[in-house]
Amino acid sequence: MNYTTIKYEKKNKIVTITLNRPEKYNTIIPPMPDEIDAAFGAATLDREVSVIILQGAGKSFCGGFDFSDNFRHFEHLGISSDPASYDPGMDMLASLSPHLGPVQKFMAIWRCPKPVVVKVHGWCVGGGSEFALLGDIVIASHDARLGTPYSRLWGCHLTGMWVYRLGLARAKHYALTGKSLSGKEAVEIGLINFSYPQEELDARVRDYAGELAQIPVTQLAAMKFITNQVYDRLGVQHTAMLGPVIDGIMRNTPQAREFVRIAAEQGVSAAVAKRDGPFRDYSQGGKASKPDIYG
Repeated sequence: MNYTTIKYEKKNKIVTITLNRPEKYNTIIPPMPDEIDAAFGAATLDREVSVIILQGAGKSFCGGFDFSDNFRHFEHLGISSDPASYDPGMDMLASLSPHLGPVQKFMAIWRCPKPVVVKVHGWCVGGGSEFALLGDIVIASHDARLGTPYSRLWGCHLTGMWVYRLGLARAKHYALTGKSLSGKEAVEIGLINFSYPQEELDARVRDYAGELAQIPVTQLAAMKFITNQVYDRLGVQHTAMLGPVIDGIMRNTPQAREFVRIAAEQGVSAAVAKRDGPFRDYSQGGKASKPDIYG
C-alpha cells in the first residue's frame, strides 16, 4: 500500500509505523486513520512480524486532530464546525462505525494481537495522546508533554485511555483541568511506562522492542489478549464508541463554534491562545510547560 500520512518500515521482526506530517505536528487528517488501520492490519497478517513501534516524525509525536480550514477535511463524514453543513446524525453514525469513524480506525492499535511500543517525544496532546495511550508500552522522553487541552473547550475524551490508565482522583483532575504533564511526570503517576532523556529515547525503544521480539509471537498475543480483555470488560471499547459521540456534541456548542470561528478568521494560534492563555500552559506557557525543543 502507498501511504501518504504515515511511513511503514519493516526490519527483521519489527515494524515501525511513523506518523508523517512533521510540518503539522503530525496532526490527524484523512486518510491517516485509514492508513493506521491498514498498516496495523498488514503488520498483523505478516507472519515475520512480532512487534510494532508507533512513533511520530519530526519534533513531536502528534498534536491531535487538525482543525484548520474550519475542519473541512472531515466533512465527508458529516463532521464539521460549520453550522450550515454539520449533520449530527452523520457525525454519530461515523463515530460508531468501524468502517468510517476515525477513532474506530485508531482502535486497531488496541485490537492488534501483536504488542505495540509507542515512542513519544515533543507534543503528544488531544487525540494524539488518546491514540498513544492505546499502545501496550508507552516510552517517552523526559521532556515530552502529554495533555488534553480539549478538556477546556471543543472536545471530550475519545477512547478514555486517560481514565483507564489512571486512578479516579488523577483521572478527574486531568479530565477537568486539561493540564499537561511531562513524560517523566507521566511515569510517576502511572500514565505511561518509562521515560528517558531525549538523546537515549530511540535506542531505549529499539532495545525494548528487540527484547519483545525474542518471545514467540503467539505468547505475546496471548498475554496481550488476556490483559486487554480485563479492560474490555471494564468498557474500553464501549468508551471508544461513546466518547466520539459526546465529542461531536462538544465540538458544536456555542462556545466551540466561537473557538473555530476565531481559528478560521485569525488563525489556529489565536484560538488556542484564547483557550489556554488563562492557564499559562501548552503554547501559552513558559519553558517548563513545553518540550525542550520548543522552549
